Amino acid sequence: MTDGNNFSDVRFLTVAEVAEVMRVSKMTVYRLVHSGEMPAVRFGRSYRVPESAVQQYVRGASVDGQSETG
Repeated sequence: MTDGNNFSDVRFLTVAEVAEVMRVSKMTVYRLVHSGEMPAVRFGRSYRVPESAVQQYVRGASVDGQSETG
């Protein structure tokens, strides 16, 4: 199935798991989710973040390593 509706291969992470992977607090993850910077799905009262969204966010947030002098 290649129509984009096949979720059998999507891995969802809890907010705590995302925080652990990114080494930030759960509150930071909640802020990212609520601001729309990190997509998430709400199940009842909890959020689940697709693992691919975490990878994409980290790639987009990477710095190039150049330091500013002056």
